[in-house]
Parts: sequence; structure tokens; C-alpha cells
Amino acid sequence: MQFDFNSQTPIYLQIARQLEDAVFTGIYPEETQIPSTTELSVSLQINPATVLKGMNILVDEGVIYKKRGLGMFVTEGAVEIIKNKRQTGFFENYIAPLIAEANKLGLSEKEVIALIERGEKNEH
Repeated sequence: MQFDFNSQTPIYLQIARQLEDAVFTGIYPEETQIPSTTELSVSLQINPATVLKGMNILVDEGVIYKKRGLGMFVTEGAVEIIKNKRQTGFFENYIAPLIAEANKLGLSEKEVIALIERGEKNEH
């Protein structure tokens, strides 16, 4: 994990995002243990309370859970939870504004799709 200490994003949110990404990409598979708060705070040289705050975000979202006396584990279905969260964010941050702007420009659905397809071709 790497952190941008100059970023406006708090470190605990960076921790939550990076742990979420590690779960989503399979670094920490479902029903496996993730490093403890202490392990992460020592290896990253960050206050344990900051690490715990980031982990608790994922606990609240249902991505990880605490096993008393054993540590934190990835929830079964965590990848689907993350995928749904990200799809919702994608819609709210990109699709809804795209549709609003397309409506202002008077673009039809076909024209919007053609622009998306043109963009997709330019990416390859």
C-alpha cells in the first residue's frame, strides 16, 4: 500500500480504498483473513487508530468482518458488494451527468451511444 500524505483524501479513507481494491482484485479472497490493524500500522508506519478507522468503514459496508480474538476476515459476497457499490458510484458520477449533458445538447440515445463507441475505439 502506498499513501499520498499530501492528498486531500484522509489516510483512513486511502486505507479503506486500498483494502477494498485488494479484496476486489482477489489479493484477499473471500473468507480469508486480512492483516491485523497492528500488522498494517507497523508495516505502513501509521497510527493504529487510523488503520482501524479505515477498516471500520469496510466493516460498516459489509466487506470485512471481525472474528473475536482472531482478527478481520473478508466477507463472503464481498466482491459483489464492492461491485454494486462501484456500479452505483459509476452511474452517479459519470452516467447521470452524461445523460444530463446529452439532454442539454439535444442528443438522442443513438447519438450518445455512437459517441461512446467512438471513445471506445480511440482507447484501443
